[in-house]
Amino acid sequence: MPARAEVRHLVVVLGDQLDRASSAFDGFDPAHDLVWMCEASEEATHVWSSQPRIALFLSAMRHFAQALRDEGLPLAYLDLHEGGLGAALHQALAARRVQRVVLAEPGDWRVREALRAAAAEAGVPIEIRPDRHFLCSSEDFARHARGRKQLRMETFYREMRRRHRVLMDDSDEDQPAGGQWNYDADNRGAFGPQGPGLVPPPLRFEPDAITREVIALVKSRFGAHPGRLERFGWPVTQAQARAALDDFIEHRLADFGRWQDAMWGGQPWLYHAQIAAAMNLKLLDPRAVVAAAEAAWRAGRVPLASAEGFIRQVLGWREYVRGIYWTQMPGYAALNALDARQPLPAWYWTGDTDMRCLADAIGQTLEHGYAHHIQRLMVTGLYALLLGVEPQQVHGWYLSVYVDAVEWVELPNTLGMSQYADGGRMASKPYAATGQYIQRMSDHCRGCRYDPTQRHGERACPFTTLYWDFLARHERRFATHPRMALQVKNLARLPAEELRAIREQADAIRGRDGAAA
Repeated sequence: MPARAEVRHLVVVLGDQLDRASSAFDGFDPAHDLVWMCEASEEATHVWSSQPRIALFLSAMRHFAQALRDEGLPLAYLDLHEGGLGAALHQALAARRVQRVVLAEPGDWRVREALRAAAAEAGVPIEIRPDRHFLCSSEDFARHARGRKQLRMETFYREMRRRHRVLMDDSDEDQPAGGQWNYDADNRGAFGPQGPGLVPPPLRFEPDAITREVIALVKSRFGAHPGRLERFGWPVTQAQARAALDDFIEHRLADFGRWQDAMWGGQPWLYHAQIAAAMNLKLLDPRAVVAAAEAAWRAGRVPLASAEGFIRQVLGWREYVRGIYWTQMPGYAALNALDARQPLPAWYWTGDTDMRCLADAIGQTLEHGYAHHIQRLMVTGLYALLLGVEPQQVHGWYLSVYVDAVEWVELPNTLGMSQYADGGRMASKPYAATGQYIQRMSDHCRGCRYDPTQRHGERACPFTTLYWDFLARHERRFATHPRMALQVKNLARLPAEELRAIREQADAIRGRDGAAA
Protein backbone atom coordinates (compact mmCIF):
# COMPACT_ATOMS: atom_id res chain seq x y z
CA MET A 1 0.00 0.00 0.00
CA PRO A 2 1.56 3.37 -1.00
CA ALA A 3 2.73 5.82 1.62
CA ARG A 4 0.04 8.13 3.06
CA ALA A 5 -2.73 5.92 1.62
CA GLU A 6 -6.04 6.07 3.47
CA VAL A 7 -6.65 3.19 5.91
CA ARG A 8 -9.94 2.89 7.72
CA HIS A 9 -8.85 0.33 10.33
CA LEU A 10 -5.25 -0.62 11.00
CA VAL A 11 -5.84 -4.02 12.60
CA VAL A 12 -2.98 -4.84 14.95
CA VAL A 13 -2.32 -8.56 15.42
CA LEU A 14 0.10 -9.31 18.26
CA GLY A 15 2.26 -12.38 18.59
CA ASP A 16 -0.13 -13.93 21.10
CA GLN A 17 -3.30 -13.05 19.13
CA LEU A 18 -2.97 -15.47 16.21
CA ASP A 19 -6.67 -16.15 15.74
CA ARG A 20 -8.52 -15.38 12.51
CA ALA A 21 -11.77 -15.45 14.53
CA SER A 22 -10.48 -12.69 16.82
CA SER A 23 -12.72 -9.72 17.47
CA ALA A 24 -10.02 -7.58 15.85
CA PHE A 25 -11.17 -8.94 12.46
CA ASP A 26 -14.87 -8.19 13.02
CA GLY A 27 -16.11 -6.17 10.05
CA PHE A 28 -12.73 -6.33 8.31
CA ASP A 29 -12.95 -4.90 4.79
CA PRO A 30 -9.96 -5.76 2.58
CA ALA A 31 -10.70 -2.75 0.41
CA HIS A 32 -10.28 -0.29 3.26
CA ASP A 33 -8.50 -2.04 6.17
CA LEU A 34 -4.97 -3.29 6.71
CA VAL A 35 -3.54 -5.95 9.03
CA TRP A 36 -0.37 -4.86 10.81
CA MET A 37 2.05 -7.30 12.47
CA CYS A 38 5.46 -6.56 13.92
CA GLU A 39 8.32 -8.69 15.21
CA ALA A 40 9.65 -6.21 17.75
CA SER A 41 13.11 -7.02 19.08
CA GLU A 42 12.18 -5.55 22.47
CA GLU A 43 9.75 -8.43 23.01
CA ALA A 44 12.75 -10.76 23.09
CA THR A 45 14.95 -8.51 25.22
CA HIS A 46 12.82 -6.70 27.80
CA VAL A 47 13.31 -9.98 29.64
CA TRP A 48 16.13 -12.26 28.54
CA SER A 49 13.84 -14.53 26.51
CA SER A 50 15.04 -18.04 25.78
CA GLN A 51 15.73 -19.19 22.24
CA PRO A 52 12.82 -21.70 22.20
CA ARG A 53 10.38 -19.01 23.32
CA ILE A 54 11.58 -16.50 20.72
CA ALA A 55 11.52 -19.13 17.98
CA LEU A 56 8.00 -20.27 18.82
CA PHE A 57 6.56 -16.75 18.74
CA LEU A 58 8.32 -15.79 15.50
CA SER A 59 7.49 -19.04 13.70
CA ALA A 60 3.83 -18.95 14.74
CA MET A 61 3.56 -15.30 13.70
CA ARG A 62 5.09 -15.96 10.29
CA HIS A 63 2.85 -18.96 9.69
CA PHE A 64 -0.20 -16.89 10.62
CA ALA A 65 0.94 -14.07 8.35
CA GLN A 66 1.33 -16.52 5.48
CA ALA A 67 -2.21 -17.79 6.07
CA LEU A 68 -3.51 -14.21 5.89
CA ARG A 69 -1.64 -13.65 2.60
CA ASP A 70 -3.02 -16.90 1.21
CA GLU A 71 -6.48 -15.62 2.08
CA GLY A 72 -5.76 -12.42 0.19
CA LEU A 73 -5.88 -10.05 3.15
CA PRO A 74 -3.76 -6.90 2.90
CA LEU A 75 -0.91 -7.19 5.38
CA ALA A 76 1.99 -5.03 6.53
CA TYR A 77 4.51 -7.29 8.27
CA LEU A 78 7.73 -6.08 9.89
CA ASP A 79 10.48 -8.68 10.19
CA LEU A 80 12.43 -8.34 13.45
CA HIS A 81 12.01 -4.60 13.82
CA GLU A 82 14.54 -2.90 16.08
CA GLY A 83 12.94 -1.51 19.23
CA GLY A 84 9.51 -1.79 20.79
CA LEU A 85 5.98 -2.29 19.53
CA GLY A 86 4.90 1.20 20.54
CA ALA A 87 7.61 2.92 18.51
CA ALA A 88 6.96 0.65 15.53
CA LEU A 89 3.23 1.40 15.61
CA HIS A 90 3.91 5.12 15.81
CA GLN A 91 6.07 4.89 12.69
CA ALA A 92 3.36 2.93 10.89
CA LEU A 93 0.78 5.57 11.75
CA ALA A 94 3.10 8.34 10.59
CA ALA A 95 3.47 6.60 7.19
CA ARG A 96 -0.28 6.28 6.57
CA ARG A 97 -3.48 8.21 7.08
CA VAL A 98 -5.27 5.88 9.51
CA GLN A 99 -8.73 6.52 10.84
CA ARG A 100 -8.58 4.02 13.70
CA VAL A 101 -6.30 1.41 15.27
CA VAL A 102 -8.13 -1.79 16.16
CA LEU A 103 -6.92 -4.77 18.20
CA ALA A 104 -8.08 -7.42 20.63
CA GLU A 105 -7.13 -7.04 24.29
CA PRO A 106 -3.38 -7.65 24.65
CA GLY A 107 -2.19 -10.20 27.18
CA ASP A 108 0.37 -7.83 28.67
CA TRP A 109 -0.28 -4.57 30.52
CA ARG A 110 3.03 -3.12 29.28
CA VAL A 111 2.16 -3.77 25.63
CA ARG A 112 -1.36 -2.41 25.97
CA GLU A 113 -0.12 0.84 27.47
CA ALA A 114 2.65 1.21 24.88
CA LEU A 115 0.19 0.82 22.00
CA ARG A 116 -2.28 3.22 23.60
CA ALA A 117 0.47 5.80 24.04
CA ALA A 118 1.67 5.39 20.45
CA ALA A 119 -1.82 5.90 19.05
CA ALA A 120 -2.44 8.91 21.30
CA GLU A 121 0.85 10.52 20.27
CA ALA A 122 -0.07 10.02 16.61
CA GLY A 123 -3.53 11.45 17.23
CA VAL A 124 -5.28 8.27 16.04
CA PRO A 125 -8.16 6.72 18.01
CA ILE A 126 -7.53 3.19 19.28
CA GLU A 127 -10.26 0.60 19.80
CA ILE A 128 -9.38 -2.34 22.07
CA ARG A 129 -11.96 -5.05 21.63
CA PRO A 130 -12.78 -7.90 24.04
CA ASP A 131 -10.77 -11.07 23.57
CA ARG A 132 -13.40 -13.72 22.80
CA HIS A 133 -10.80 -16.46 23.21
CA PHE A 134 -11.51 -16.59 26.95
CA LEU A 135 -14.59 -18.08 28.59
CA CYS A 136 -14.71 -15.31 31.20
CA SER A 137 -14.29 -11.71 30.12
CA SER A 138 -12.31 -9.25 32.19
CA GLU A 139 -15.58 -7.48 33.02
CA ASP A 140 -17.24 -10.71 34.14
CA PHE A 141 -14.33 -11.54 36.42
CA ALA A 142 -14.41 -8.04 37.90
CA ARG A 143 -18.08 -8.60 38.72
CA HIS A 144 -17.20 -11.95 40.30
CA ALA A 145 -14.49 -10.31 42.41
CA ARG A 146 -16.52 -7.28 43.49
CA GLY A 147 -17.36 -7.31 47.20
CA ARG A 148 -15.45 -10.50 48.01
CA LYS A 149 -13.00 -10.37 50.91
CA GLN A 150 -11.05 -13.26 49.39
CA LEU A 151 -10.80 -14.63 45.88
CA ARG A 152 -10.56 -18.39 45.62
CA MET A 153 -10.21 -20.40 42.45
CA GLU A 154 -12.52 -23.20 43.59
CA THR A 155 -15.48 -20.81 43.97
CA PHE A 156 -14.79 -19.29 40.56
CA TYR A 157 -14.33 -22.72 38.96
CA ARG A 158 -17.71 -23.94 40.14
CA GLU A 159 -19.33 -20.81 38.74
CA MET A 160 -17.67 -21.48 35.39
CA ARG A 161 -18.76 -25.11 35.39
CA ARG A 162 -22.37 -24.07 35.96
CA ARG A 163 -22.27 -21.16 33.50
CA HIS A 164 -20.81 -23.19 30.64
CA ARG A 165 -22.51 -26.49 31.52
CA VAL A 166 -19.25 -28.41 31.71
CA LEU A 167 -19.10 -31.80 33.48
CA MET A 168 -22.54 -31.27 34.98
CA ASP A 169 -25.09 -33.92 35.95
CA ASP A 170 -27.61 -34.38 33.14
CA SER A 171 -30.42 -35.02 35.60
CA ASP A 172 -29.69 -32.09 37.93
CA GLU A 173 -28.43 -28.92 36.29
CA ASP A 174 -26.92 -27.59 39.52
CA GLN A 175 -24.90 -30.68 40.45
CA PRO A 176 -21.51 -31.79 39.12
CA ALA A 177 -21.12 -35.01 37.19
CA GLY A 178 -20.16 -37.82 39.53
CA GLY A 179 -21.45 -35.94 42.57
CA GLN A 180 -18.30 -33.96 43.40
CA TRP A 181 -16.61 -30.90 41.99
CA ASN A 182 -13.00 -31.75 42.60
CA TYR A 183 -11.03 -34.98 42.24
CA ASP A 184 -7.73 -33.69 43.62
CA ALA A 185 -7.53 -36.56 46.11
CA ASP A 186 -7.46 -39.03 43.20
CA ASN A 187 -4.90 -37.03 41.23
CA ARG A 188 -1.81 -37.03 43.42
CA GLY A 189 -0.18 -40.30 42.51
CA ALA A 190 3.58 -40.89 42.50
CA PHE A 191 5.33 -43.47 40.37
CA GLY A 192 6.69 -46.52 42.17
CA PRO A 193 10.38 -47.42 42.34
CA GLN A 194 10.32 -48.71 38.77
CA GLY A 195 9.16 -45.38 37.39
CA PRO A 196 6.46 -44.52 34.88
CA GLY A 197 7.25 -47.29 32.43
CA LEU A 198 6.50 -46.73 28.76
CA VAL A 199 4.71 -43.38 28.35
CA PRO A 200 3.15 -42.55 24.96
CA PRO A 201 5.32 -39.73 23.57
CA PRO A 202 3.64 -36.47 22.62
CA LEU A 203 3.22 -35.44 19.02
CA ARG A 204 6.11 -33.24 17.95
CA PHE A 205 6.39 -31.36 14.68
CA GLU A 206 9.33 -31.38 12.30
CA PRO A 207 10.29 -27.78 11.49
CA ASP A 208 9.22 -26.71 8.00
CA ALA A 209 10.96 -24.12 5.84
CA ILE A 210 9.50 -21.16 7.75
CA THR A 211 10.47 -22.59 11.14
CA ARG A 212 13.94 -23.57 9.93
CA GLU A 213 14.49 -20.01 8.73
CA VAL A 214 13.35 -18.70 12.14
CA ILE A 215 15.62 -21.11 14.00
CA ALA A 216 18.60 -19.92 11.95
CA LEU A 217 17.65 -16.31 12.65
CA VAL A 218 17.30 -16.88 16.39
CA LYS A 219 20.64 -18.70 16.60
CA SER A 220 22.31 -15.85 14.75
CA ARG A 221 20.59 -12.91 16.40
CA PHE A 222 19.86 -14.29 19.89
CA GLY A 223 22.54 -16.94 20.24
CA ALA A 224 23.66 -15.53 23.61
CA HIS A 225 20.19 -16.06 25.06
CA PRO A 226 19.53 -19.18 27.16
CA GLY A 227 18.09 -22.38 25.77
CA ARG A 228 18.64 -24.63 22.77
CA LEU A 229 16.81 -25.22 19.51
CA GLU A 230 18.09 -28.59 18.30
CA ARG A 231 14.91 -30.36 19.45
CA PHE A 232 12.35 -27.67 18.64
CA GLY A 233 9.05 -29.34 17.80
CA TRP A 234 6.21 -27.12 19.04
CA PRO A 235 2.97 -26.62 17.08
CA VAL A 236 3.10 -23.36 15.14
CA THR A 237 -0.20 -23.49 13.22
CA GLN A 238 -3.83 -24.06 14.16
CA ALA A 239 -3.81 -27.43 12.39
CA GLN A 240 -0.76 -28.58 14.32
CA ALA A 241 -2.23 -27.33 17.60
CA ARG A 242 -5.43 -29.32 17.00
CA ALA A 243 -3.40 -32.40 16.14
CA ALA A 244 -1.45 -32.01 19.41
CA LEU A 245 -4.71 -31.78 21.35
CA ASP A 246 -6.17 -34.86 19.64
CA ASP A 247 -2.98 -36.79 20.35
CA PHE A 248 -3.15 -35.93 24.05
CA ILE A 249 -6.83 -36.83 24.36
CA GLU A 250 -6.27 -40.15 22.59
CA HIS A 251 -3.04 -41.31 24.22
CA ARG A 252 -2.39 -39.56 27.55
CA LEU A 253 -5.49 -37.94 29.06
CA ALA A 254 -6.71 -41.20 30.62
CA ASP A 255 -3.60 -41.35 32.81
CA PHE A 256 -3.10 -37.61 33.21
CA GLY A 257 -5.22 -37.26 36.34
CA ARG A 258 -3.51 -39.84 38.49
CA TRP A 259 0.03 -38.84 37.51
CA GLN A 260 -0.32 -35.08 36.96
CA ASP A 261 1.81 -34.22 40.01
CA ALA A 262 4.44 -36.93 39.52
CA MET A 263 8.00 -36.29 38.33
CA TRP A 264 10.71 -38.55 36.97
CA GLY A 265 14.27 -37.71 35.96
CA GLY A 266 14.88 -37.48 32.23
CA GLN A 267 11.14 -37.61 31.48
CA PRO A 268 10.07 -34.08 30.48
CA TRP A 269 6.67 -34.92 28.99
CA LEU A 270 5.05 -37.77 30.96
CA TYR A 271 1.22 -37.58 30.65
CA HIS A 272 0.90 -33.81 30.21
CA ALA A 273 -0.75 -32.12 27.24
CA GLN A 274 1.88 -29.52 26.25
CA ILE A 275 -0.80 -27.39 24.60
CA ALA A 276 -0.63 -24.31 26.86
CA ALA A 277 1.64 -22.49 24.43
CA ALA A 278 -0.75 -23.14 21.54
CA MET A 279 -3.68 -21.85 23.59
CA ASN A 280 -1.76 -18.80 24.78
CA LEU A 281 -0.81 -17.88 21.19
CA LYS A 282 -4.54 -18.36 20.32
CA LEU A 283 -3.82 -21.22 17.93
CA LEU A 284 -6.19 -23.39 19.96
CA ASP A 285 -9.54 -22.38 21.45
CA PRO A 286 -10.04 -23.41 25.10
CA ARG A 287 -13.66 -24.30 24.31
CA ALA A 288 -12.45 -26.96 21.91
CA VAL A 289 -9.99 -28.21 24.52
CA VAL A 290 -12.63 -28.49 27.26
CA ALA A 291 -15.16 -30.04 24.89
CA ALA A 292 -12.70 -32.68 23.69
CA ALA A 293 -11.82 -33.71 27.24
CA GLU A 294 -15.45 -33.89 28.33
CA ALA A 295 -16.43 -35.84 25.21
CA ALA A 296 -13.69 -38.38 25.92
CA TRP A 297 -15.11 -38.94 29.42
CA ARG A 298 -18.72 -39.16 28.25
CA ALA A 299 -17.65 -41.72 25.65
CA GLY A 300 -16.09 -43.82 28.42
CA ARG A 301 -12.55 -43.40 27.11
CA VAL A 302 -11.10 -41.63 30.15
CA PRO A 303 -11.89 -41.60 33.90
CA LEU A 304 -13.87 -38.68 35.29
CA ALA A 305 -11.00 -37.79 37.65
CA SER A 306 -8.64 -37.32 34.70
CA ALA A 307 -11.10 -35.30 32.65
CA GLU A 308 -12.00 -33.11 35.63
CA GLY A 309 -8.38 -32.55 36.67
CA PHE A 310 -7.44 -31.44 33.18
CA ILE A 311 -10.55 -29.30 32.62
CA ARG A 312 -9.92 -27.57 35.97
CA GLN A 313 -6.57 -26.36 34.66
CA VAL A 314 -8.17 -24.84 31.56
CA LEU A 315 -11.62 -23.69 32.67
CA GLY A 316 -10.53 -22.97 36.25
CA TRP A 317 -6.93 -21.93 36.76
CA ARG A 318 -6.28 -20.43 33.32
CA GLU A 319 -9.34 -18.19 33.41
CA TYR A 320 -8.84 -17.38 37.10
CA VAL A 321 -5.26 -16.17 36.76
CA ARG A 322 -6.23 -13.94 33.85
CA GLY A 323 -8.94 -12.40 35.98
CA ILE A 324 -6.48 -11.85 38.82
CA TYR A 325 -4.03 -10.19 36.42
CA TRP A 326 -6.45 -7.67 34.91
CA THR A 327 -8.19 -6.79 38.17
CA GLN A 328 -4.93 -6.32 40.11
CA MET A 329 -2.58 -4.67 37.61
CA PRO A 330 -0.46 -2.61 37.41
CA GLY A 331 0.41 -2.60 41.12
CA TYR A 332 0.35 -6.39 41.33
CA ALA A 333 3.69 -6.74 39.53
CA ALA A 334 5.54 -4.85 42.31
CA LEU A 335 4.17 -6.82 45.28
CA ASN A 336 6.62 -8.43 47.71
CA ALA A 337 4.61 -9.42 50.79
CA LEU A 338 7.41 -11.53 52.29
CA ASP A 339 10.03 -8.82 51.73
CA ALA A 340 12.21 -11.27 49.77
CA ARG A 341 15.44 -9.63 48.56
CA GLN A 342 17.80 -12.46 47.61
CA PRO A 343 19.13 -12.45 44.01
CA LEU A 344 18.13 -15.29 41.71
CA PRO A 345 21.00 -17.81 41.63
CA ALA A 346 22.97 -17.59 38.39
CA TRP A 347 22.62 -21.35 37.85
CA TYR A 348 18.90 -20.90 37.13
CA TRP A 349 20.12 -19.86 33.67
CA THR A 350 22.40 -22.89 33.22
CA GLY A 351 21.11 -25.76 35.35
CA ASP A 352 24.60 -26.14 36.79
CA THR A 353 23.70 -27.27 40.32
CA ASP A 354 24.33 -30.45 42.27
CA MET A 355 20.69 -30.60 43.41
CA ARG A 356 19.35 -33.25 41.03
CA CYS A 357 15.73 -32.09 41.04
CA LEU A 358 16.68 -28.54 40.08
CA ALA A 359 19.28 -29.65 37.53
CA ASP A 360 16.66 -31.86 35.85
CA ALA A 361 13.84 -29.27 35.84
CA ILE A 362 16.09 -26.43 34.65
CA GLY A 363 17.89 -28.66 32.14
CA GLN A 364 14.68 -29.68 30.41
CA THR A 365 13.44 -26.08 30.57
CA LEU A 366 16.49 -24.89 28.66
CA GLU A 367 16.24 -27.82 26.24
CA HIS A 368 12.54 -27.51 25.42
CA GLY A 369 11.23 -24.30 26.98
CA TYR A 370 8.94 -26.48 29.07
CA ALA A 371 8.41 -27.95 32.53
CA HIS A 372 5.12 -29.14 33.94
CA HIS A 373 3.24 -27.36 36.73
CA ILE A 374 4.68 -29.32 39.68
CA GLN A 375 8.23 -28.82 38.46
CA ARG A 376 7.51 -25.09 38.29
CA LEU A 377 5.63 -24.81 41.59
CA MET A 378 7.36 -27.39 43.77
CA VAL A 379 10.93 -27.46 42.43
CA THR A 380 12.12 -24.22 40.79
CA GLY A 381 9.45 -22.08 42.45
CA LEU A 382 9.74 -23.74 45.86
CA TYR A 383 13.50 -23.28 46.00
CA ALA A 384 13.21 -19.58 45.12
CA LEU A 385 10.48 -19.12 47.76
CA LEU A 386 12.48 -20.81 50.51
CA LEU A 387 15.70 -19.06 49.54
CA GLY A 388 13.92 -15.69 49.68
CA VAL A 389 14.52 -14.57 46.09
CA GLU A 390 13.07 -11.21 45.11
CA PRO A 391 9.79 -12.19 43.40
CA GLN A 392 10.27 -9.81 40.47
CA GLN A 393 13.47 -11.69 39.56
CA VAL A 394 11.63 -15.01 39.73
CA HIS A 395 8.90 -13.54 37.53
CA GLY A 396 11.48 -12.36 35.01
CA TRP A 397 12.99 -15.84 34.82
CA TYR A 398 9.68 -17.63 34.29
CA LEU A 399 8.60 -15.11 31.66
CA SER A 400 11.94 -15.58 29.90
CA VAL A 401 12.35 -19.33 29.74
CA TYR A 402 8.94 -20.94 29.10
CA VAL A 403 7.42 -21.07 25.63
CA ASP A 404 3.90 -20.71 27.07
CA ALA A 405 4.76 -17.62 29.13
CA VAL A 406 2.56 -14.60 28.43
CA GLU A 407 2.42 -12.14 31.29
CA TRP A 408 -1.30 -12.42 32.07
CA VAL A 409 -0.88 -16.10 32.95
CA GLU A 410 2.73 -16.20 34.14
CA LEU A 411 2.74 -13.25 36.54
CA PRO A 412 -0.09 -14.33 38.90
CA ASN A 413 1.11 -17.92 38.88
CA THR A 414 4.64 -16.82 39.79
CA LEU A 415 4.16 -13.88 42.16
CA GLY A 416 0.91 -15.15 43.64
CA MET A 417 0.82 -18.92 43.74
CA SER A 418 4.52 -19.77 43.66
CA GLN A 419 6.14 -16.92 45.64
CA TYR A 420 3.21 -15.74 47.81
CA ALA A 421 4.34 -12.21 47.04
CA ASP A 422 0.74 -11.01 46.95
CA GLY A 423 0.16 -12.06 50.55
CA GLY A 424 -2.63 -14.49 49.69
CA ARG A 425 -4.70 -12.79 47.00
CA MET A 426 -4.05 -15.62 44.55
CA ALA A 427 -3.59 -18.66 46.79
CA SER A 428 -4.63 -19.39 50.36
CA LYS A 429 -1.13 -20.37 51.58
CA PRO A 430 2.51 -20.38 50.57
CA TYR A 431 3.49 -23.68 48.99
CA ALA A 432 6.37 -24.38 51.38
CA ALA A 433 7.69 -27.92 51.81
CA THR A 434 10.88 -29.81 52.65
CA GLY A 435 12.84 -31.92 50.23
CA GLN A 436 10.75 -34.89 51.35
CA TYR A 437 7.92 -33.71 49.11
CA ILE A 438 10.23 -34.03 46.10
CA GLN A 439 11.44 -37.41 47.39
CA ARG A 440 7.84 -38.62 47.58
CA MET A 441 6.85 -37.40 44.11
CA SER A 442 9.96 -38.28 42.10
CA ASP A 443 13.17 -40.27 41.83
CA HIS A 444 15.35 -37.16 42.08
CA CYS A 445 16.58 -37.85 45.60
CA ARG A 446 17.81 -41.31 44.64
CA GLY A 447 21.55 -40.97 44.18
CA CYS A 448 21.57 -37.26 45.04
CA ARG A 449 24.35 -36.17 47.37
CA TYR A 450 21.75 -34.57 49.67
CA ASP A 451 19.43 -36.29 52.14
CA PRO A 452 15.96 -34.68 52.30
CA THR A 453 15.38 -36.00 55.83
CA GLN A 454 18.32 -34.05 57.29
CA ARG A 455 17.78 -30.46 58.41
CA HIS A 456 21.41 -29.43 58.73
CA GLY A 457 24.87 -30.83 58.27
CA GLU A 458 26.98 -31.70 55.24
CA ARG A 459 24.36 -33.98 53.64
CA ALA A 460 21.29 -31.93 54.55
CA CYS A 461 19.07 -31.15 51.57
CA PRO A 462 19.04 -27.39 50.94
CA PHE A 463 15.26 -27.55 50.47
CA THR A 464 14.86 -28.99 53.95
CA THR A 465 17.29 -26.58 55.60
CA LEU A 466 15.70 -23.61 53.89
CA TYR A 467 12.17 -24.80 54.73
CA TRP A 468 12.81 -24.65 58.47
CA ASP A 469 14.61 -21.34 58.07
CA PHE A 470 11.62 -20.02 56.07
CA LEU A 471 9.24 -20.93 58.90
CA ALA A 472 11.53 -19.31 61.44
CA ARG A 473 11.91 -16.11 59.40
CA HIS A 474 8.14 -15.80 58.95
CA GLU A 475 7.02 -17.30 62.25
CA ARG A 476 5.11 -14.23 63.37
CA ARG A 477 3.28 -13.84 60.05
CA PHE A 478 2.08 -17.46 59.88
CA ALA A 479 1.66 -18.36 63.57
CA THR A 480 -2.11 -17.83 63.36
CA HIS A 481 -2.56 -18.59 59.67
CA PRO A 482 -5.30 -21.25 59.32
CA ARG A 483 -3.30 -23.33 56.84
CA MET A 484 0.22 -22.65 58.13
CA ALA A 485 -0.11 -22.54 61.92
CA LEU A 486 0.51 -26.28 62.36
CA GLN A 487 3.72 -26.09 60.34
CA VAL A 488 4.91 -23.14 62.39
CA LYS A 489 4.12 -24.94 65.65
CA ASN A 490 6.56 -27.66 64.64
CA LEU A 491 9.35 -25.11 65.08
CA ALA A 492 8.82 -25.33 68.84
CA ARG A 493 9.83 -28.99 68.75
CA LEU A 494 13.32 -28.14 67.54
CA PRO A 495 15.97 -27.62 70.18
CA ALA A 496 17.32 -24.09 70.17
CA GLU A 497 20.78 -25.33 69.24
CA GLU A 498 19.47 -27.21 66.22
CA LEU A 499 17.45 -24.25 65.03
CA ARG A 500 20.54 -22.08 65.35
CA ALA A 501 22.49 -24.57 63.21
CA ILE A 502 19.71 -24.55 60.61
CA ARG A 503 19.68 -20.76 60.46
CA GLU A 504 23.45 -20.59 60.09
CA GLN A 505 23.43 -23.18 57.30
CA ALA A 506 20.59 -21.35 55.53
CA ASP A 507 22.60 -18.12 55.70
CA ALA A 508 25.54 -19.96 54.15
CA ILE A 509 23.36 -21.28 51.33
CA ARG A 510 22.05 -17.79 50.61
CA GLY A 511 25.57 -16.42 50.64
CA ARG A 512 26.74 -19.10 48.22
CA ASP A 513 23.82 -18.73 45.80
CA GLY A 514 23.85 -14.95 46.07
CA ALA A 515 27.56 -14.78 45.33
CA ALA A 516 26.97 -16.78 42.15
CA ALA A 517 24.19 -14.49 40.94
